[in-house]
Amino acid sequence: MNPASTPSSGWDTRELDRHAMAWALELAGTVRARTSPNPWVGCVVVSADGQRFEGATEPPGGRHAEMVALAAAGRAARGATLYTTLEPCAHHGRTPPCAPAVADAGVRRVVLALRDPDPHVAGAGVAALAGAGVEVSEGVLAGEVADNLAPYLKHRRVGRPWVVLKLAVTLDGRIAAPDGSSKWLTGPEARADVQRMRAESDAVLVGAGTVRADDPELTVRAEPAPADQPLRVVLGRVDEGARVLPAIEAEGDVGVLLDELGHKGVLQLLVEGGANVAWQFHSAGLVDRYVLYVAPALFGGDDARPMFDGPGAPRLEQVWRGRLVSLERLGDDVRVELAPLDPQVRDGEEA
Repeated sequence: MNPASTPSSGWDTRELDRHAMAWALELAGTVRARTSPNPWVGCVVVSADGQRFEGATEPPGGRHAEMVALAAAGRAARGATLYTTLEPCAHHGRTPPCAPAVADAGVRRVVLALRDPDPHVAGAGVAALAGAGVEVSEGVLAGEVADNLAPYLKHRRVGRPWVVLKLAVTLDGRIAAPDGSSKWLTGPEARADVQRMRAESDAVLVGAGTVRADDPELTVRAEPAPADQPLRVVLGRVDEGARVLPAIEAEGDVGVLLDELGHKGVLQLLVEGGANVAWQFHSAGLVDRYVLYVAPALFGGDDARPMFDGPGAPRLEQVWRGRLVSLERLGDDVRVELAPLDPQVRDGEEA
């Protein structure tokens, strides 16, 4: 990539570190849909004279972000500071290890946001850098990067995918008419955002009832399309000829299904309904993020289909309460993202 200058006049080291890491995080976001099952990582090399060289993780089998940035920097890497959103690897997988290459390039200092929980890394990269005499600083924008890499981090820690439950609802909390019809409840902007989430997901799941009612393909239709379409998963059995096929047809405990999908390398699972499927994941406490697209519409009665099909909280004190992650207007619709309210240990991981 072409070098750019990093502002430095009047800035202290902490400000420079945050600025450069924010740029690395932005770079990571540009490859979010193309790196799985590898983490999407951004890297910035700032040379001794203030030039900035960039890198981001390439598709599986390609170079890691650090290698891309070092190649862009060339000799300017000597004496430079390297910023990376995740700890450089120190093992030889499909590509050579990054930490020794960083040291060999003459990088003086490495700033990273997070250590990699993958057991092949897990501090080994930091140890290799320190052993080679490279100064290492950790924790810059750690919270922001942890949010960005949440699916990868959860998968590496507990072996299960990050579960996003997506529902399009009316203002009175209904997802379909009494006859089951629900297509185009929201506008084109909201539907485009769903395509983005599909592109970022390794698998998309619906119930067999949704397949029978809507016959969805569950493919990514946005441009540019991902190199690989997400794995399609159906709870229940579907008829031959359904457009969702080929798909995994699953029955039984959804927790067991998450274990199986995690074993297949699924980092993020997008659950798109219907109501009973949504209830199964919600009632079992398996949802990491709720994404609701709220349409300015009212069914105006009690016979339209609700968001959840199953028993709810029997008492007020048992009502599920979440925290608001984001609120965004998309055309005439509102996108609401929620997360569990209280930090708690779920599936062996601190939420």
